[in-house]
Amino acid sequence: MYNTSLFKERLFINIDANPQEQLSSAAAGVPPETMADDCGRHDDKQQLAKRVAVAIFGFLIVFAIVVFLVWAILHPTQPHFILQDVTIYAFNLTAPNYLTSNMQITLVSRNPNERIGIYYHKIDVLASYRNQQITLPTLIPRTYQGHRDVTVWSPLLYGNAVPVAPFLEVGLNQDMNAGMVLLNVKAFGQLKWKVGTWISGRYQININCPVYISFTGPTKAIQVGVAMKYQLVQSCSVDISLLN
Repeated sequence: MYNTSLFKERLFINIDANPQEQLSSAAAGVPPETMADDCGRHDDKQQLAKRVAVAIFGFLIVFAIVVFLVWAILHPTQPHFILQDVTIYAFNLTAPNYLTSNMQITLVSRNPNERIGIYYHKIDVLASYRNQQITLPTLIPRTYQGHRDVTVWSPLLYGNAVPVAPFLEVGLNQDMNAGMVLLNVKAFGQLKWKVGTWISGRYQININCPVYISFTGPTKAIQVGVAMKYQLVQSCSVDISLLN
């Protein structure tokens, strides 16, 4: 005789469930309703993760657009630099090829922007002759320059017995005998833009101011004690680039 209760249990079928799921559930001993609940919770978690990712991505896009619009509207203009004067205390070439050059310069910076301030960081100033550095770099203190502000720096530049290349010594002797020497006052460092409470990343700034120093004949120099002061008001080239 057959076991009637066992026969009835085997004939029990959930007509709403997928046959394949019923077979898998029966094989694993897990009711189909439990498996359906687990799948539903898994789908909910996936949907939540997708929504969070989409929200973060959308926020980043909106933030980038706002920053770009603010930058485009304000459109910062690079500062203007003028080498106002140079006071020469010593400029001597001695054997075999040593150059002593001590001077004080007046460097003027103007911020032309109406809504953007500038933070200057680690600005070094030095003098060079034909791309060779002839003085030690002098560090300018950190400075904040407000809207349309003018800042004046007067650093001292020292270079005592600096060896120069032999070919530069020949060229310098020729220039000094001709009575005119072209020097370059250079400044380099970093700056940040400030718009309201927002401060940008760091930018590299390079400034180059050519200056002709006359040693013979009529000059525009004014004698100040043992020094000679040259009134120049010489415009400087400025290059600004974003630091990596």
